[in-house]
Amino acid sequence: MGRGPGSGHGKTSGRGHKGQGARSGGTKGRGFEGGQRPLQQRLPKRGFSNYPFSKEFALVNVGQLAGFEPGTVVTPELLVEMKLIKNLKSGVKVLGDGEIDSALTVKAHAFSKSAAEKIAAAGGTTEVI
Repeated sequence: MGRGPGSGHGKTSGRGHKGQGARSGGTKGRGFEGGQRPLQQRLPKRGFSNYPFSKEFALVNVGQLAGFEPGTVVTPELLVEMKLIKNLKSGVKVLGDGEIDSALTVKAHAFSKSAAEKIAAAGGTTEVI
């Protein structure tokens, strides 16, 4: 069949006869070295990765807490109930994005410095669980 008249690449269309390169889908992935152990597998693995031990926090911004009534004790369970976070993961961390004007008692596993300052400036308290 070839590539069409006038192309100069009839019959095998420049793929040669038989073999892997002549087949459709006959290319191997990046890093394939013809069956030789690929470079990224030959090099030694060095160092330490903290990934298996890292903690992933459910994040809540101070601005999201502004909807609560003054004097409310905000707990991680209340945040899940109000659907501000989907699940607790390794804990809840409160970040400082947004503004808050009501005095709340916020209980969480971690607070950013700016979040703690904003909650305290509004007359509220922070409590690390």
